[in-house]
Amino acid sequence: MTTEILNSEIQEFISNNLNTDASKILLKGTNFTGVTTKEIIEQIEAKVKSKNKLPTWFSSEKIYYPNKLNIEQTSSEITAKYKSQLFSGQSIIDITGGFGVDSFYFSKTFETVTHCEINEQLSAIVDYNYTQLKVKTIKTINSNGIDYLISSKTNYDWIYIDPSRRHESKGKVFFLKDCLPNVPYHLDTLFKHAKNIAIKTSPLLDLSIGINELNHVKDIHVIAIKNEVKELIWILENGFKGEITIKTANIVNNTIDLFNFKLADETSSNATYSYPLKYLYEPNVAILKSGAFNTISEQLKVPKLHQHSHLYTSSELIAFPGRSFKIESVIDYNRKHVKGLCISQANITTRNFPETVQNIRKKYSIKDGGHFYLFFTTNHLNSKIVIVCTKL
Repeated sequence: MTTEILNSEIQEFISNNLNTDASKILLKGTNFTGVTTKEIIEQIEAKVKSKNKLPTWFSSEKIYYPNKLNIEQTSSEITAKYKSQLFSGQSIIDITGGFGVDSFYFSKTFETVTHCEINEQLSAIVDYNYTQLKVKTIKTINSNGIDYLISSKTNYDWIYIDPSRRHESKGKVFFLKDCLPNVPYHLDTLFKHAKNIAIKTSPLLDLSIGINELNHVKDIHVIAIKNEVKELIWILENGFKGEITIKTANIVNNTIDLFNFKLADETSSNATYSYPLKYLYEPNVAILKSGAFNTISEQLKVPKLHQHSHLYTSSELIAFPGRSFKIESVIDYNRKHVKGLCISQANITTRNFPETVQNIRKKYSIKDGGHFYLFFTTNHLNSKIVIVCTKL
């Protein structure tokens, strides 16, 4: 840490130049003692990235920021807060602490939190920032979290891990065995220090691959923000051999759409099929990621349009975890019928359809936006159709 960065004059300069082009600052230079222009620019860039992602840090005085890559890789406050409500207890250790956002929120549901970070500078930054944020129940350790656990005789209620998906030799990776640390390899060691383990992974990790790599998986949380999947959280309980529960959450502003199901139920659930009725439903991305295509049909009693379309319909309006539409009309897909709609602007979605949105817009001269929503899809009789909707 370059402590001179925390001087009031430099902090004021950083705050006053959040919207200034970095190249202009670099060209003009700065004249502060003990701090380079490059270091100041790094603080500005990281703070800008924190504005929406980490509002608590952004709004607090004299926060020291790491490079912007650390900010990009850290959990957002929204997901960290949500995760902190998933498990609680007396003690938790975060063995891949990073910028410490998750640990900050764990301190609200655990009596003690241990934050391990192998990078010496980042560990010092986190320790300092916790003081600024008036957090007193987090212990920061500058160490490899796995090594710290192995050398320690301490047991915890929970271990939390966010494995790095940037391998030193393989570049960006997606299998858990290729991440750092290699959680599958160290799993037995981890269970010697805690009965419960929570693992954060990329949303790109295939659920079946993760299940095959891990043991004792109890729950898998699929967390989305504004219909974009951000994280998968794997809950492992030592000795657990029951059915895995998938829990999906789509967080939009102050509301959370939740849908839970047993993974084994998806294969045994029987979806029903129908022509488009009065209302159309599109599941949120967390549900689509979870693969609950048949379960949602059976649980909510809504027929699907086609096995692979993943669009649902009903005669009566229901509360559905996703987007809901009123169907205005349904036409067979051909050039004459689409032209006959006389719609020059619409929101277009394709589901189980051979053409792309871009090609459809070009072919029929339909601009983006407007009041109408057009779904180009396939019905249960394998006929190509267009559903004209308005959003509810």
